[in-house]
Amino acid sequence: MKKYLIILIILLLPLNCYASEKKEVILKSCIDGDTANFIMNKKEIKVRFLAIDTPEVKHNNIDEEPYGIEAKNFTCRKLKNAKKIELEFDNNSDKKDRYDRYLAWVFVNDKLLQNEIVKNGLAEVTYLYGDYKYTDILKESQTKAILNKKGMYSNEDISKYSTTKELKERIKNITNKYIKKIKKDIIKYLNEILKEII
Repeated sequence: MKKYLIILIILLLPLNCYASEKKEVILKSCIDGDTANFIMNKKEIKVRFLAIDTPEVKHNNIDEEPYGIEAKNFTCRKLKNAKKIELEFDNNSDKKDRYDRYLAWVFVNDKLLQNEIVKNGLAEVTYLYGDYKYTDILKESQTKAILNKKGMYSNEDISKYSTTKELKERIKNITNKYIKKIKKDIIKYLNEILKEII
């Protein structure tokens, strides 16, 4: 029995090491709230932050969206002031998107940057095409940002933009979605408690 346990530990060990492997990088340039260029292994790469979407800043034929500049400024300030930046690639995600950008979790001074952006109401949790490692943390932070009316979820601040109606509708949809999820989780939890009692 002991022999099989040792073999199992040896087999699982490399998987765990790979899953949490982080690569230290150097900031080359900040593009917007969810994209930046880094130097990794002496090569410049463009990275799209996994599992979030920040409002757009004006470029090419795309108009600026509410909170686009705020998201860009927040992200760029965090990256430029970082003592350490690391990328973590998720086993359940493609390594690159269709635009040949790397998809990664970004850590700034050991904190998940995506979570910091979401907490401040400057990004939506989206583009989830797999069971990604940190999405539960992001979803919880997004729910709190909505309930606390942070950033783009703030009724006071969005009133000065022409897309107020569109953004309010988006907030309503997100809020309803998470209220349904929370209700579902509560019902599941209560059912588990009832099973234990009965």
